[in-house]
Amino acid sequence: MRICLKICCISSRAEAELAIRTGASALGLVSAMPSGPGVISEERISDLAARTPVGVAAVLLTSLGGADDLIAQQRRCRADVLQLCEVVPHDDLKRLRDALPGTRLMHVVHVEGDDSITEAEAVAPLVDALLLDTGARSGSVRELGGTGRTHDWAISARIVAATDRPTFLAGGLHAGNVGEAIATVRPYGIDVCSGVRANGTLDRERLKCFTAAVDAAGGQS
Repeated sequence: MRICLKICCISSRAEAELAIRTGASALGLVSAMPSGPGVISEERISDLAARTPVGVAAVLLTSLGGADDLIAQQRRCRADVLQLCEVVPHDDLKRLRDALPGTRLMHVVHVEGDDSITEAEAVAPLVDALLLDTGARSGSVRELGGTGRTHDWAISARIVAATDRPTFLAGGLHAGNVGEAIATVRPYGIDVCSGVRANGTLDRERLKCFTAAVDAAGGQS
């Protein structure tokens, strides 16, 4: 089975079209964040989500953490998937299910240590997918994604083995290391932002090289 490829930080119709032509099966659309690249307005997110073709998922990255705010944001943006970058209480996840029955939920786990495995095991039954990323929810500047840094893939591999949800791997991936990452973690999907960009813009050649590396690694897994 081909590894699912999510291209994040999509900022325009041109970038969306390039990502789709190069094989992306999901587009990451970043709403307001405390830090990190790729933030665009909700109006643009709504436009890009509406134009995303059948078979490609429009993924809304959000830093909101409460059910009421998340429901309202999703009703404005109308994405296929909510990528929950902040910790969302389990009761609120259940409320999201009830209020947004057609929306898939992807919860981010910022991989730091064994506590990340416990977090992933607890939240997995309440969501449709997990995304394992590098970041920190505490500190003077909260990092909810887009750091461009890798983390301990051995811990991510343990999360994949311990849960039954499709799991995406993110964090500092590029054409030179994604093959090793896939071999180590064996994820359902790969998420990339900075590794396919040049001067902040989605780069055709980097994207082609990255996609080729993902396909080669997927064929050997």
